[in-house]
Amino acid sequence: MATLKEIQQRLKSVQNIEKITKSMKMIASTKVNKAQRGMEAARVFGQASNSLFANAETKAADDGKVLFVASSSDRGLCGGIHSSVSKATRKAVAEHPTSDVVVLGDKPKAQLSRVVRKQIAITFNQIGKDVPTFQEAASIVDIIKSSELEFDTANIVYNKFHSVVSYEAQTIPVYSEATFKASPNFAVYEIEDDVLANLQEFSFANGLYWAMAEGHAAEMCAKRAAMENATKNAGEMIQKLTMTFNRGRQAVITNELIDIITGASAL
Repeated sequence: MATLKEIQQRLKSVQNIEKITKSMKMIASTKVNKAQRGMEAARVFGQASNSLFANAETKAADDGKVLFVASSSDRGLCGGIHSSVSKATRKAVAEHPTSDVVVLGDKPKAQLSRVVRKQIAITFNQIGKDVPTFQEAASIVDIIKSSELEFDTANIVYNKFHSVVSYEAQTIPVYSEATFKASPNFAVYEIEDDVLANLQEFSFANGLYWAMAEGHAAEMCAKRAAMENATKNAGEMIQKLTMTFNRGRQAVITNELIDIITGASAL
């Protein structure tokens, strides 16, 4: 059985952990509203690009080359946010074994490297420190384009924000210039070739910006929930340890009184 000193040390340690988790919960709570505002703005960009492909009836060929972009972040302590993206990406890559994978964030990189290490072409870190911006998404797209990764369809895997307690891994499709040009209703737009290249890159950045913003909002809500649960668990552990400590101290006091009374009776 642990001594009173050991119990007291453990109690102090758990109390410090509770202070940390409570502070992290408060910080995450302040970031949730900001993340949701950024997500609403990003949805406008992403839905505009999706409507362009939908109206043109763009579809990739069944044997077309697919690129997967797993969008998450570097930070932990946020529940199953990263596992959700990693599982969805692994499942999608299993259906397209020859596809390449681009990973945003160190957490999904570590998880995906165990299974699809050979397919990972580019990785990015320093993701998720603040609300994503369109400039960040555009910079990532520039690097992907300059790496000359060939694809007919780029599927961006991300966590779609449903509510403060719910999210789900989904994909946003982005098509290459050739695929978009082969759309049945492409002629309606009357787009010139030099403009088409810029439009494709802009649509890619729009989709990625939307995915990053949705994922960031889901991550902040998941982090707040995780820290709330951790604080609750720490509180319950403190109660148990306090009760154990008090019982042990009472037992020590009782034994000392018995020794005193026994010694007094012997005189």
